[in-house]
Amino acid sequence: MDEPTPVIELTAARKTYSSGQIEFEALRGIDLRVQSGEYLAIMGPSGSGKSTLMNILGCLDVLTTGSYRLGGDDVEQLSEAELARVRNHRIGFVFQQFNLLTSLSAWRNVELPMIYGKVDKSVRRQQAELALERVGLRDRLENRPGELSGGQQQRVAVARALASDPTMILADEPTGNLDSASTKEVLDLFDQLNDSGRTIVLITHELEVAQRARRIVTVRDGQITADAPVKAVAA
Repeated sequence: MDEPTPVIELTAARKTYSSGQIEFEALRGIDLRVQSGEYLAIMGPSGSGKSTLMNILGCLDVLTTGSYRLGGDDVEQLSEAELARVRNHRIGFVFQQFNLLTSLSAWRNVELPMIYGKVDKSVRRQQAELALERVGLRDRLENRPGELSGGQQQRVAVARALASDPTMILADEPTGNLDSASTKEVLDLFDQLNDSGRTIVLITHELEVAQRARRIVTVRDGQITADAPVKAVAA
């Protein structure tokens, strides 16, 4: 039986940044496979290359050399319009900064990507409400960000990422601005999403957060230095 197509398939991935005559190689030949339904944490210190890797995985940047296939599609061959559709429909982004508009209610913040994705107005609110219900905020539809706790604001951000039913959730330091109680709240939500079959890639520098995933990839100096199930890392 043929193996299923990976959600993520990076091969010999390199990324070099240039400034005048100075070149910096942020990624130095990374190979990475992530299957549908995995919960992966990418760890590394500042300057390790994990943020560059996140930008590549999220189609926010492109490789210098090597290849990136997302769900079997060669990202390098996609047009700017096609990349925009990928970012809007196939990848749900959750960032350290909640990036919520303070003047809008929770459901209207969740609705925004659907407006950009040209989803019909008649279904946007319904989908926003369903997404907020999934993250436990059905009773906070009309609340603005300033009326919500940090954990609730991040759950609104997760609902926004879920609204377009993406293949993968890409979370960059999603607990970096949260206290311990809110961190647990958000990580519990990621557990639930993964248990329901959602692919999650979590970028973090905190081992305690990474250990909530099922697999940890460690990046240092632009290379993967370890790739193991969480139980093995904990041991």
